[in-house]
Formats: sequence, C-alpha cells, structure tokens
Amino acid sequence: MPKRAVRIQPELDQRLQKATKERGYRSPSAFIRAAIESELKSRGEHAGMEERTAASFERLTKEFRRVLRGQQAIFALLDALTKAFLSCVPEPPAEARSHSITVARDRYMRLIKTAGQSLANDARSAMQDLLGDENE
Repeated sequence: MPKRAVRIQPELDQRLQKATKERGYRSPSAFIRAAIESELKSRGEHAGMEERTAASFERLTKEFRRVLRGQQAIFALLDALTKAFLSCVPEPPAEARSHSITVARDRYMRLIKTAGQSLANDARSAMQDLLGDENE
C-alpha cells in the first residue's frame, strides 16, 4: 500500500485527535482516510450535478427560443393585419366621425374583454396545440 506523509500545524493536530475520538475512529489515520474518501466521493457527485444543471439550462434556453419565435410570429401577424386593415378600410365621413368613434370604443372594449376571457379559458394551450410541439 502506498504511504503518504503530511505535515500539519499543532492546532490542526489537536482538532484531528479530538474529532477521531468523538467520531469513533480507531486512529487519526483511519479518520484521514475516511475524510479523503468522503471528499473524493462528494466531488464526483458535484460533477454529475453540474452536468445535470447544464443540461437543464440548455433545455430552458431552447424553450425560451421557441417562445420568443412564437412571440415574434404573433407580432409579425398583428403588424401585417394592422397594415392590411388600415390600407383597406376608409376613413368615416366627417359628419359620422363622432358616432363612429363611439361605436369603435364599444367594439374595442368588447374585443379586450373577449381577449381576457380567452386567456382565462386556456387559449394559450390551444395556441400551443396549433403551433405543435417543436423540438430543436
């Protein structure tokens, strides 16, 4: 068996002697061997934990990218719809303008309420089903 010699300070030696007795080891050498084993084992466990954490971050990054692409697609669709609407719908005549604004405000409030209800009724999951499960 290989033999290792280590020099330690007197204060550390006293703590070593005390810990050896308190923890029930036969000798300070047995305590040191157990401490080395424990340290090497915990280092190996930490390495595996780091790999799992890195993999989790990678999965989260892919999911964030997917969500960002979906959000960008929604903004592009809204922009195209707005441009088409503004290009195709004529302005109301001046004499009907105030009535048109009142009607438009009511329609807008109904649209906002409907959008809020859709969010509450799991429209998000329906959109995800429509988009499909993208795996990168």
